[in-house]
Parts: sequence; C-alpha cells; structure tokens
Amino acid sequence: MRIDIHAHLWNEDYLDLLDSYGRTDTATQRNMGAGGSAAELEARFALNDSAGIEHQVLSVTPQSPHFTHHDHAVDAARLVNDQYADIVARHPDRFSAFVALPLPHIDAALKEMTRGLDDLGMAGVAVTTDILGRSLADPHFAPLFEELDRRGSVLYVHPSGHDAGTPLIAEHHMRWMVGAPMEDTIAAMQLILAGIPLRYPNVRIVLSHLGGALPMLLQRADNQYAWESPDTPEKPSLSVRRMWFDTVSHGHVPALRAAAESFGADRLVLGTDFPYQSGELLRRAVTSIRDALPDDDATRVLDHNAAFVFGR
Repeated sequence: MRIDIHAHLWNEDYLDLLDSYGRTDTATQRNMGAGGSAAELEARFALNDSAGIEHQVLSVTPQSPHFTHHDHAVDAARLVNDQYADIVARHPDRFSAFVALPLPHIDAALKEMTRGLDDLGMAGVAVTTDILGRSLADPHFAPLFEELDRRGSVLYVHPSGHDAGTPLIAEHHMRWMVGAPMEDTIAAMQLILAGIPLRYPNVRIVLSHLGGALPMLLQRADNQYAWESPDTPEKPSLSVRRMWFDTVSHGHVPALRAAAESFGADRLVLGTDFPYQSGELLRRAVTSIRDALPDDDATRVLDHNAAFVFGR
C-alpha cells in the first residue's frame, strides 16, 4: 500500500484558535489548499491518484498545540484531534491521522494520547523537534516515551519552525530551507545521544526530511561521540537503524541515495510534505525514489515500509 506519511491538513478555525492564543506564524499554513473543504479534498485526492498515493497520514505539525498555558494547549489539541478523527471517519481509505498533544503538559498529553489512540482510533502521535525550546530527549518527556513504548506506537517528529534556536538562521531568511532540516538533524542526534531509541525499542520513531543532514554526518558522529558524548550507549550508526526517516528531499536524488546508503532502504518511508510539495513537485516526490534507488529498494520504500511501520 502506497502510504504518504508526511502530509498536512489545517482547518481555518483551528488556525484562528491558535492565533487567539498568541501564535503569530500561522500565515504559512493558510491558503495552501490543505484544508478540509470538499473542494480542497477533491483536488488533493485527484493529485494523490496521479502520483499513485493511496493513503496519507495527516499531521498538524508544525502548528502543534504546544502552549505554556495549560488550558490553551488542551483546548487546541482536543479541537484538532476531533477534526482529524471526523475527516478520517469520512474518508477512512484515504486518511489516517496522528494525535496532536497538549505539550509540555505531561499529564494532559498522556490523557489526550489515550483519547486519540483508544477512542478516536488514530495512527500514532506527532510532535515537533523541540517543545517550546525544550529537547525531546529532556527527561520531562520520558512518560510519553514510556507510554508509546508500552503501546508499540508510532512517534512522528517534524520541525517546529523555530529557526533551530539561532538568529543566524532567523535573521537571514532561512527558516524552512535551512532551519527545518537543521532541526531534524539536532532532534535526531539528541535522541541518539540520550539513548532514546535503544531505551524504548517498541516506539517506532519516524523523523522528517531524511533526518536533515544526518546521512552526511553519521560517520563523523560515530568517530567523535565517544569523547564528545561519552555517556551515549551505542554508536549513532546503530541507533539510526532503530528509527525511520521520511523521504522528503525535494526530488534530490543524491540525498535519497545518501540516506539509503547511510540508514538502509528499509528505514525510509514515503513522504511528500503536501501542500508544500504539490502538483508536479508531489509527483516528483514519488518518481525521484525510482530514479535514486534500485528497483527492489524503491518498491520497498514506496509500497511496503510505511505499511510495516503502521502494522498494516
């Protein structure tokens, strides 16, 4: 089954709610054709059909319901999860969805995870690469990993769009073209150095955008972790084999080849980043995999690996 694991949907009322709670960056998600109206869905389904995509797993990231104010986070999470559950119920062959969590509030997040996975039948959980500036590897988030591990569930990690916390990105117009993959890289390495994939082996962690720069840095990390991060429990090149990475590369064949050679083709899952890759760019997100990889590996990436991750 051809499953696109990296696809977004935002309804205007959800984005309006985020704005009312003080979010200032929702413009990037508006007027992109990624809403839930009948016309937008019809166009999305036609585009997916043209690329051979049968199913998309929806995530609200980077507009996740992460707020310092507890009630704002909870209200936003419940709204978007209910919206996602409704659209999946209306189009079960086309969509699954990730639960959005009201972080950094752990008790509320565990409660909403239970509601999303058990009551709403959602496919896993999605978070951003940092939670209001806090690393996913922070011990504060250990209860989330423990519960995901107990369930054997999927955790999808997407950039937050916070410029990797540096004005060198923020002040030079590079938030998404450079900042996002840097956030992927940082989050992946934070998880690896903290031993999260080893400690929670039943969590199926999926990182965005080929893990950012990780394919190019993996040997460097293997060579240097022992002296720079001596408490790391295993080689980074072993730890990456406990995770998965979506194929959003903007059709860049050398990047896809580097990721397949670094992680193994069995660790790559199809992603398009709809609506930011739409039209011919979305179709290229599929055809570039055939161009980059041997036939057997390409078929595995396109039609098998995501189904394995989700237990289909």
